Amino acid sequence: MSNENEPLVEMLFRNGTLTVVGIILSFSLTFLSQWAQNPVPWTLIDLPTMLFLSAGIITQGSSLVVFLRHDSLQRRVYDKASRMFLYGLAMTVSGVFLAILIDFIQLVA
Repeated sequence: MSNENEPLVEMLFRNGTLTVVGIILSFSLTFLSQWAQNPVPWTLIDLPTMLFLSAGIITQGSSLVVFLRHDSLQRRVYDKASRMFLYGLAMTVSGVFLAILIDFIQLVA
């Protein structure tokens, strides 16, 4: 399919998506910052949490970069960036739940 025949995403819809991605990325970075400042010393068991959080934030940031490009109004580019963002969000949420689970286990033990 050539670029001139490709369906486009409404700019207003794309701008709303940009806002959501920016806000959630900001929340993710804030959680990582707060988690890093936790007074409990880090151990090797915290490594998977850090990996999930970092990978998720990097993926969310990468999707934001794609959304900011001019060609993100093309449907295929928009859909790719949306999937990338959802993968990043899933990794970040997994990291948050893993951090909570590890803290709970350390509290009980």
